[in-house]
Amino acid sequence: MRKNRRNIKKISLHPILTYGIMIFIVILVSALLALLNMSGTHIVYSEASGAFEKVTEAVTSVLNLRGVKFIYTNIVSGFANSAVLSNLIIILFSIGIMEKSGFLETFVTIVTKRMKKTTVTFWIVLICLLLSISGDIAYLVMIPLAGLIYYHGKRNPAIGIIAAYGSLCCGTGISLIFTSVDSALSKDTLLMANQLDPNYTIGAMNLSLVNVIAIILAAFMITRLVENKIAKDLPKYEFEDTSVEQEVMTKKKLRGLIYAGTVCFIYILIFIYNIIPGLPFSGNLLDYSQHMYIDKLFSFDSFFTKGFVFVIAMLFVLAGLFYGIGARTIKNTNDFADGLGHSLNGIGKIIVMIFMSTSLITIFKYSNIGNTVVTVLTDLLGKSGFTGLTLVLALYGISIATTLLVPSAIANWSIMNNAVTTTMNAGISPIFTQFVFRMGQCVTICLTPLFSYFVIYLAYLEHYNQGDKQIRIFTALKYMLYFALIMLVIGIALILIFYLTNLPLGIGGYVSAS
Repeated sequence: MRKNRRNIKKISLHPILTYGIMIFIVILVSALLALLNMSGTHIVYSEASGAFEKVTEAVTSVLNLRGVKFIYTNIVSGFANSAVLSNLIIILFSIGIMEKSGFLETFVTIVTKRMKKTTVTFWIVLICLLLSISGDIAYLVMIPLAGLIYYHGKRNPAIGIIAAYGSLCCGTGISLIFTSVDSALSKDTLLMANQLDPNYTIGAMNLSLVNVIAIILAAFMITRLVENKIAKDLPKYEFEDTSVEQEVMTKKKLRGLIYAGTVCFIYILIFIYNIIPGLPFSGNLLDYSQHMYIDKLFSFDSFFTKGFVFVIAMLFVLAGLFYGIGARTIKNTNDFADGLGHSLNGIGKIIVMIFMSTSLITIFKYSNIGNTVVTVLTDLLGKSGFTGLTLVLALYGISIATTLLVPSAIANWSIMNNAVTTTMNAGISPIFTQFVFRMGQCVTICLTPLFSYFVIYLAYLEHYNQGDKQIRIFTALKYMLYFALIMLVIGIALILIFYLTNLPLGIGGYVSAS
């Protein structure tokens, strides 16, 4: 009997089926909560009327004729309009030319040859933490790129994928400067704060000190986690080609790197010049409808936000193309075309997974479960009577919980910003309230399949799976749990230290409202 039990393979659901089960659960839960008439009310500012209005959020059942009609009429359009899918394809063909031409392998070999494994991991983690400034594009670039860097460095690509996704999620709410998301959140924060203090303002560097500390702590702690726990827990990866000749630097490879480096340097200089205002013929890529420079660069209508995917894609294409010309790995147009399509080979399952992911998100948004839960919890916070540190920690806990259901910071904060008046009445500044909310996001955004880019993380783990020990959705979440615990500890530590000492959060930013 024991021998037979040992031979029985564990049943492991493919992520596609797991997504299907989650969709079914959402439909059932929406029906139950709608039956219980779950609802809540929050206040929003109406630009049309120029006044604050009450808005009621209620759960909508998907388990009825209207819900079924919604599924059939919106699932396909939701998938077709998915920014994740379109941007991923663009990034993949640009990465493909870098890999096929040999640029990526040569570059990684040179950069990492004399580096310790821990150092390589540290830099990937730090870069991912800092890339919160670039928005969601970082997930599409760094996840596949980190996998390839570890692959060409002869380590399990899953290490790089896990490290990149976890670090990007941990850095989502901490940035050296205000991002477009921070700017949008601050506008909502000010609307609520100015009800009690019309003179209150928020500066772009209000959280600079506390965010720098958070990034440094996260970088070192995540690096130790990846090297001491995750890398050792993952199985040994079998490589198809371990030829030593590939690591030898030849004249052709060196010439290819010089060509690629020169062209990319010129390309980057042109781009940078066009985002600097005030110089002759400069600043052409800024959004001049905005007032602050940070908004001119990162507003939702800016070139940087809408066109940055293609900017990065073209940089990668130029690097791969000119390396291939110099190294003679690209000899004709056929080689170039093959390189562009290289990374798109075998992505059928990834596309199906994105379809299931967008279906889950579309149905969940229709059910309005997330917004209703956020409204109810925020309302409870306002009525709790909590003050001081208890109020701050309660807000932190609510942010952690609600991020699981509403990963979008802007959508979540459009409801949770009602807490600003609650905290101000308790003597806590709006900017510190916003910081606590953002730190809560950093804890659990990596744990929710409702986050649009979770499927990219999952798909690339699936892409590199080998043998019997397959990394499925629950194993992927288990690894993210470690990242969540790190950010939970960092968040609590920073909240306690800055609240108890009343140290400045940054330039002009303080814990106290007075």
